Amino acid sequence: MRAGKGTAVALALTAAAVLSGVATAHRRDEYLQAARLAVEPGRVELELDLTPGIAVSDATIADVDRDRNGVLSEQEKRAYVGRVLDAVVLELDGRSLHVEPTGSTFPGFNDFRRGEGTIRIRSAVALPHHVAGDHQLSFRNTNQREGSVYLANALVPNSNRVTITAQRRDPAQRTLTIDYALRPGPAPSSPTWPLGALGVVAVLAALLTRPSKIAWRIVLAFLSTDLGAGMKTSR
Repeated sequence: MRAGKGTAVALALTAAAVLSGVATAHRRDEYLQAARLAVEPGRVELELDLTPGIAVSDATIADVDRDRNGVLSEQEKRAYVGRVLDAVVLELDGRSLHVEPTGSTFPGFNDFRRGEGTIRIRSAVALPHHVAGDHQLSFRNTNQREGSVYLANALVPNSNRVTITAQRRDPAQRTLTIDYALRPGPAPSSPTWPLGALGVVAVLAALLTRPSKIAWRIVLAFLSTDLGAGMKTSR
């Protein structure tokens, strides 16, 4: 493993340990909101862990369980996830991005009241025109500012095409700016046999209109060389 890659992994593990330690030791009257962002070619993923302290757990339960029936319905969970993500501001090179939820988990009420319940929200946004070069991703969390404590960190990219070059946070860690470089990907290859097949069709058309030994030889040569080579390429 290269030294640079090893250092990045070590930093990621350290960050994860810090996040875990803070999550278990946060104050009773705080709402801890930890964000992790992953940048990949063509995609940005956002994970949010929301952990209310014991003193604010009932308020969080009431915010999710809007009908006060003591049960979190799927509709109530989706509505809460939507409110949280609506409070997230994500921009790439100054252009606003809209994240879509991809999954979530909610703890039981008893876990909430013990200060051990964490709501986990996973979301992502596709970047269909993610071109190679230097980019800047900006994240800001405006969810429930009163009584919240924030954390934000960039994860080590899975792809070697992405290199995180810098991270900057405000003192409250409600905002995070990630500078990264995206290297070009491999050029797409297309099979040549469809073109060869079109050529065979054209020769066959000529053969049907003006049959001759020469035309048949052209067809056989075409099939044994161009089309065969194209099929090997497409394997």
